[in-house]
Amino acid sequence: MKSRYLILLSFCLACAWPLLSLAADVTATLDRNRVELGETVTLNLRASSGAMAATPDLSALSQDFAVLGSSSNTSLSIINGQRSLQVTVGVALRPLHVGTLHIPALSFAGGTTAPVDVEVLPPDTAAAAEGRKDVFLEATIDPASAYVGQQVVYTLRLFYATDLTSGALEDPQLAGMDFPRLGGEINYQAERGGRRYNVIERRYAATSQRVGHLQIPSVAFQGESVDMANPDAFFGNGTPITASSPTVAFDVRPAPAQAAQGAWLPARSLSLTLDGGPSHGDLHVGEPLNLVMNVQAVGLPYEALPSLSLPSLEGATVYPDKPVNGSRVEGQWLVGRRQQSFAVVPNRPGTLTIPETTLTWWNVLENHAETARVPARTFTVVGAAGAPAAPPAAAPQADAAAVVHPSGSTAPLAVSGGGWWRTVALVSLALWVLSVLAWMLWRRRSNKTAQTPSPAAAQGSPSRLRAAFLVQARGSDASGQAAALLAWAQAERPSLRNLGELAQALSAGPQREAIEALQRKRYAGADEPGLGSRLAAAFRDGFAWQPATGSADASPLPPLYPFSLRR
Repeated sequence: MKSRYLILLSFCLACAWPLLSLAADVTATLDRNRVELGETVTLNLRASSGAMAATPDLSALSQDFAVLGSSSNTSLSIINGQRSLQVTVGVALRPLHVGTLHIPALSFAGGTTAPVDVEVLPPDTAAAAEGRKDVFLEATIDPASAYVGQQVVYTLRLFYATDLTSGALEDPQLAGMDFPRLGGEINYQAERGGRRYNVIERRYAATSQRVGHLQIPSVAFQGESVDMANPDAFFGNGTPITASSPTVAFDVRPAPAQAAQGAWLPARSLSLTLDGGPSHGDLHVGEPLNLVMNVQAVGLPYEALPSLSLPSLEGATVYPDKPVNGSRVEGQWLVGRRQQSFAVVPNRPGTLTIPETTLTWWNVLENHAETARVPARTFTVVGAAGAPAAPPAAAPQADAAAVVHPSGSTAPLAVSGGGWWRTVALVSLALWVLSVLAWMLWRRRSNKTAQTPSPAAAQGSPSRLRAAFLVQARGSDASGQAAALLAWAQAERPSLRNLGELAQALSAGPQREAIEALQRKRYAGADEPGLGSRLAAAFRDGFAWQPATGSADASPLPPLYPFSLRR
């Protein structure tokens, strides 16, 4: 009986899933959160799904707003084969009274929007006097005082109560101050001096690089207006019209004395992260550890953020990838972001530590210094994957004074002439030989499934392996170039296990630089033009080994095993 209910429940969920997938992700935003009484504000309702999106029921707004009209827009984007449809419905609203007005949650496109608020201020009496003009400009800056390098918002508004046939509005300019635009233009209506105007609003992310009391010069507008009641207007006879914005005062303070001596980063918020790690278990020698570092700040462009890097790591080589940088606009603020990927390649077993990373910045909202911190991370590095394990230690010899016979009786153990020890030694040697033969057979079978080596590499002589590498260097296969170079080096120095150890064994110069470029291409995907030519030129005359140094611990005895059990 239970199984029947489970089957029925699963069938119902499977039938409902397509309907659930059509649920729209809906949002409600305002083009401005603060307006004056008499101005209009646009409520934008967005749905990010293919569901039908009609204008919702707006009767709940009738007590606080006059609904002037609505418009809809549909955009379709295809990214990496994935289709994304967004529907936007804009509703023009005119507040009916002063105060903080609440727009409740609305049902839209199968979802429910979050409530939003708008602050409605009394009309500006000084600006109302400008109602006698057909066209005029307003300019404001918020806040009016800031630190050097801190972003503020410069707002420019063009008011016109006539029909414009053409027009050009300048952007603000001031030496030592940048004015990148924040998003596109905003169009709405406002009332000044009892007269209704159409308004075009532009916002700029103003950032000053010099200290002092600054005056942002006025911005000019030039255009032509036409009186539709005039018969000559049909023949294109317009009237030139100009307007200028007032100058705006701006105080720029220097960085405080208690700020960090490094990079000066005045931001509203800042985050620093380091993501990535081994996909499974511990790290292996020669296996890259992929890490991604991100720094993001609200109120700063990415150009103001410091470049990201990792320090030199003991026991590993760091290969940085190409950085990904950019700035975007969120409301009235720039959001700068830097991203840097790293391939960390361990070159010896043991412990690998990524030290702590810190970045000090200035919180302009709370007016004090803060430190973004990425804690240190430690990884365990083991030998290269697939390498044979070290020979196990000899098992302790059992203390046997007698041998148990099948009958259960005991007889004294004969040790005269060393016969027993000889037998144990022969048996151990036979088992060791069998294990070596089994390992060699396994290696031969695994090599058959691997990529077939070049004929020169199969011969094993240094001269032929050198020739095989020079042939491989002319191609573009970084993995093949690395394998051929390591095979040649191991023919001369069998103790080498990876390219990191090979680079350490070489004298500093073009050969080390060529190996680092090869590793960057393998692990970081870096574009290394002319890499094959560099490799061939660097190693054409053989390896530039570092001078051998004598060791006090070197043993005069020959090695126990006359061959190397290495992968």
